Amino acid sequence: MAMKIYTRTGDKGITSLIGGTKVPKSHIRIEAYGTVDELNSWIGLVSDQIKLKNSKKILKEIQDRLFTIGSSLACDPEKETKLKIPDLKETDVILLEKEIDKMNEKLPPMKSFILPSGHLVVSSAHVARCVCRRAERLCVTLEEQKMFVDPLIIKYLNRLSDYLFVLARFIGHQLKIKETPWKPRV
Repeated sequence: MAMKIYTRTGDKGITSLIGGTKVPKSHIRIEAYGTVDELNSWIGLVSDQIKLKNSKKILKEIQDRLFTIGSSLACDPEKETKLKIPDLKETDVILLEKEIDKMNEKLPPMKSFILPSGHLVVSSAHVARCVCRRAERLCVTLEEQKMFVDPLIIKYLNRLSDYLFVLARFIGHQLKIKETPWKPRV
């Protein structure tokens, strides 16, 4: 028999962290890992729209890391878990930095802010970047409220948003889409 996807345990707005602690679904920790899950979906959408093999490979790696981050955020830091949760590593941040540098070598220098637009995949990458920044802010809020979050998660999300910005530009460049500079009203 197939496992049922619904448990009915959340019908009253309560859920459990890994470790068994029950919290309201509005808890900042749930909001943080839910936003990481949303980000993962946006990255899947970007990956589905691009033809660049290396970028697709890196995006799959990123999706794996986001599951790692989500697992870490879903744990009750006060309890020992029986599950083996994978670790995020400094090398994961370094990979993003190397990829940013490789793409930047092929991009023209920015002379102004650019509007997130020009092509569906470019705009999708920018939406992913914005969701990533929100996930980062939520993790910072967890930390500020003295709720444990691995500092490497915040660092990774910060670098990932930079990666997604450069990826959006790089995709546009590869597709020969002209960037739209922001021209403020004065």
